Amino acid sequence: MAAMTKLKTAGTPRPADTVAPIDAATARTLPHLFHLRVTRSPDAPAYRQFESGVWRHYRWRDMAALVARWRAALSAEGLAPGDRVAVSLPNGVDWICFDQAALSLGLVTVPLYTTDSPGNLAHILTDSNTRLVLLDSELQWDGLRTHVGGLPDLRRVLCRQIGGTGGDPRLRALPDWLSTLTAVADTASWTDHPQEPDALATLIYTSGTTGMPKGVMLSHGNLLGNADAVIRRIPPLQTDVFLSFLPLAHAFERTVGYYLPMMIGCSVAYARSIEQLREDLLQVRPTVLLSVPRVYDKIYLAIQEKLGATGMKRRLFEATVRLGLRRLEAAQGRGSPPGPLDRLRWAALDHLVARKVRGRLGGRLRVAVSGGAPLSPTVGQFFAGLGLPLTEGYGLTEAAPTVTGIPPAGFRPGWVGPPLPGVEVRLGPRDELLVRGPNVGAGYWRQPEATAQAIDTDGWLHTGDIGEIAVDGQIGIRGRLKEIIVTSTGENIPPTDMESALTMDPLFDQAMVIGEGRQFLAAILVLGEGPWQRLATDLGLDPHDPASLMDSRTLVAARARVDARLAGFPGYAQVRAVHLTREPWTIGNGLITPTMKLKRPEVMDRFATTIDAMYGPSAPGGNR
Repeated sequence: MAAMTKLKTAGTPRPADTVAPIDAATARTLPHLFHLRVTRSPDAPAYRQFESGVWRHYRWRDMAALVARWRAALSAEGLAPGDRVAVSLPNGVDWICFDQAALSLGLVTVPLYTTDSPGNLAHILTDSNTRLVLLDSELQWDGLRTHVGGLPDLRRVLCRQIGGTGGDPRLRALPDWLSTLTAVADTASWTDHPQEPDALATLIYTSGTTGMPKGVMLSHGNLLGNADAVIRRIPPLQTDVFLSFLPLAHAFERTVGYYLPMMIGCSVAYARSIEQLREDLLQVRPTVLLSVPRVYDKIYLAIQEKLGATGMKRRLFEATVRLGLRRLEAAQGRGSPPGPLDRLRWAALDHLVARKVRGRLGGRLRVAVSGGAPLSPTVGQFFAGLGLPLTEGYGLTEAAPTVTGIPPAGFRPGWVGPPLPGVEVRLGPRDELLVRGPNVGAGYWRQPEATAQAIDTDGWLHTGDIGEIAVDGQIGIRGRLKEIIVTSTGENIPPTDMESALTMDPLFDQAMVIGEGRQFLAAILVLGEGPWQRLATDLGLDPHDPASLMDSRTLVAARARVDARLAGFPGYAQVRAVHLTREPWTIGNGLITPTMKLKRPEVMDRFATTIDAMYGPSAPGGNR
């Protein structure tokens, strides 16, 4: 963090909830939203982040002063409205300053994942014709340098941490770049670049699970309207505190965790890292948490491992979850209300069990959202039964991104709520979920053919997701059309639910089910290091010997656990062969995206020889 961005403010208590929310119609554009928020609540807390060993607080007036300096520095770069500028930083005040300064100048921000590969980043910078990029450190630039050295459009490279320029005149250290100019903090004076709600605000690139990422074009109106619709469905409070740890490059975090709090006047705390999330939850004690399913999965699996297979603790947990789910279903009108004895039991179980789990998440969560990928119904039932105010929504980048949502009181595990206000949904051929509304963007950057395939002439966005619509309007997501496995016997099997069920076993950290055109299904399973070492020791095997993975004792134990996890699936959706590996699938080795989605073609290619052997004539059932 540059020295001039470290503004200290006292821990000013938040004023009462008396400032009216700023709706999309009033805001019109994202920089005008920021101006209105600064004007309406200048001394209210806006952000906090960990700097030099302490949590530092920023008021809205502090943010205005910082953004003004960033804006002045960007103005000096000679960029024109509509030019693209990219940012690859961890979540924090600098990210917000860059975005707001760029938007106020009519520039188009291109968010980049800090964990993305140099080749993928180079593709995005090239495809978007980015003129300026902001990186966290010179190490990022070193990895990118060979890919982008010849790009004529890239005029400036800013690094927050830098050791030297390496002779590249485009490279500047962020502190020097910001310190060269003074600026006026009055956001009302930023009127030299007037914009309309339908002006392009950002290009957010898709995760690229099945091909090269495409730039989704989203306007100010798309983003503001989507945040507004979420507010109408699940109203936040001005006293709410968000804990932000999902990357701001992700459309879910950007809209719901950044622009939405600004509309209400909530404060946002930026987590130090995913590794320190547990500690940050206890220190910040958020009231709103946005997460992806994998975080809830990890907490669930950690608790399951501590409970063991049997014992009093497990019985207490299971009793608590069962009773908690009955209470939730009764409150939703789907069951009988609890009697006096059940109320007494819940009071005791809540004190002994549920409250302790909720305490691990800070103890005062009002809304805990899961998004970005399907949440396992098992995990959803577990946390909902423990009284966590959990809910799940559905969306995609092309829809800015949220399509459905429901307050925690209406959450039903396995469903993602009804469409947001103003959003239409219907099922198309093969039960594909189609979406139409003001949140749907203009399509893909400079790809008219791909745009025409995704958005039809009637404005319906073809999501590629298989949907189900319940009688009460709730939506269920039942897989991806492109990922459906069609076996040689003609069965159509969505693999994601099976993979989610498999990774509910602590032994299997990652899973991919295969079987396209084959007689039966198989699975490639990445073992969790701790559970594998314990299993190998119990079996009398050396966990570090690669041969132990193929030992018949290991395969029998793994197959038994696979069968147990898939017991509830139809007979044709059972895994008959497994391959075990200890090497995780990571962004670095190109097998998952920055949003943690499997790159199925790459995994298939990496394990091609193994897959052929699993289905080969000498091993008709694989390593069963």
